[in-house]
Amino acid sequence: MPSLLLFGLVAVLLWSLVSHRFERWGVAGPAMLLVLGAAVTVWNLDAYDAAIDAPITEKIVEIILSILLFADATEVRGGIFGGEGKVTARLVLIALPLSLLFTAIASAWLMPESFAVIGVIACVIMPTDFAPATRLLRSRLLPERIRAILNVESGYNDGLVSPIFGMALPIAIVFAPLMRQYFETGSDTFTIDDKELGPNGDKFVEAFFNAVPATLVAVAIGVVLGGLIGMALRIARDRGLADEGGARFIMVLLPLIAYGIATIPVIEANGFVAAFVAGLMYRVTRTRGMQERVVPHSEMLLAEEVGTLAANFVWFMLGGAALLAFTVAFDWRIALLALLALTVLRLGPVYLSLMRSSVSRADRVKIGLLGPRGTATIVFGLLAYNALPDDVGQIVLVVMVTTVVGSIVLHGIAAPFALRALEKRRVPQI
Repeated sequence: MPSLLLFGLVAVLLWSLVSHRFERWGVAGPAMLLVLGAAVTVWNLDAYDAAIDAPITEKIVEIILSILLFADATEVRGGIFGGEGKVTARLVLIALPLSLLFTAIASAWLMPESFAVIGVIACVIMPTDFAPATRLLRSRLLPERIRAILNVESGYNDGLVSPIFGMALPIAIVFAPLMRQYFETGSDTFTIDDKELGPNGDKFVEAFFNAVPATLVAVAIGVVLGGLIGMALRIARDRGLADEGGARFIMVLLPLIAYGIATIPVIEANGFVAAFVAGLMYRVTRTRGMQERVVPHSEMLLAEEVGTLAANFVWFMLGGAALLAFTVAFDWRIALLALLALTVLRLGPVYLSLMRSSVSRADRVKIGLLGPRGTATIVFGLLAYNALPDDVGQIVLVVMVTTVVGSIVLHGIAAPFALRALEKRRVPQI
C-alpha cells in the first residue's frame, strides 16, 4: 500500500475518534485534517510530491470525485434543479459559466505566463462546496430558502464544471510548452516535440480532439446506467425483492461502475460526467411515482458516509499540498486572484443571473458571497498538478491551495462570526 494512502487512512481514523467533541467546539473536520496532513508530510515533502504525482494517486482522486458527484446528484430534493428550480437553473446555467469566464480573464490579466492554464484555473477555483463551512447552512440568520438554494447549487456546479475541466486540461497540456517558448524567446514561431509534451503527450493530444465526443458518450452511459438501475431498484423494492441494505450497496457501487465503464480504454469517456449523470438519472427513475421526489434517506446513508470518508482523505491530502505551495515564493498576484474568486468573481455573475427573479437584492448578495471552496477544488487542483508540466502545474497548485485556505478563513471563520454578530444586533435589547 502506498505510504500516502496509509498515512491518510490513519489520519482519518484518528480524527474519527475525536471528531464529535471537536465539532461541538466548532473545529471543522476539513481544517483539522489539513493540519494532520501537513504534520505528516512536513518531514519529507519530496516523497509527498512524488506520491501525489503518481498514477495510482490520480486514480484514487478520480474515484473519490466520482463518488462525491454521484452523491451530490442524488441528494437534491424536488425536480432536476430542486425545489427552487428556476433560481438554481439561473445559478448553474448563467452565473457559473460567467464566473468561469471572468476568472479565466482575471487569470490571464494578472498572470500572463499562465495563459495556457487559465481555463484549468477557472475550473479549479470556482466550484463551491460547503464542507469547510457547514455552520453557514445552519445559521438562523440565513432564510431556509437561501440555505436550500446554496445547498443544491453546490451539489450541481462541480458536476457541470467537470466536463469543462476535462476539455481544459488537455488544452493546457498541449499549449503549455508553446506558451513557455513564447515567454522565453519572445518568438511567435513555435515548435513542439514529444519530450516537451511528456510521457502522456499522445494521450492528451488525443483527449484534446476527442473531448466533446467523450463527454457525450459519458452522458449516454450515465443516462442509460443510472436510469435502468434506478428503475430496477424501484420495481425491486415495490415487489419486495430488495431491501434498504441492498439499495445502500447499489448507491455506492453505481458511481464506481459508471466511472469504470466510461474509462475503459476502448471507450475513454469522461468518468466524472458519467457518474454525475448516473446520479441524476438514478434519482429521477428511483423516485418516479413518489409523492415526494426524494431518494429515501435510509437508502442514502452508506453513500453519504462513504462520500464523507473519501472527502476527509482529500482534505488530508490538502495539508501536504499546502506545504508544497508554501515552499514557493509568495506571489501577490495569486493571492489577489484567490480573493477575487472568493468575492467579486462569484458575486457579480450571481447578482446578474438573479436579476428580475424572485430573489431580493439582499439575498442575491448573500448567495454571491457565500460560496465556499472545498473538495472539488482540491481534487481538480491535484489532478491538474499531476497532469501538467512542472511550471504551470505548480501555478495551479498554489492557486488551488490559496483559494481553499482563503475560503476556510473567509467562509469557515469570518462569515459565521459576522452572522453571529449580526444576529446579536437583531435581538432586541432589554
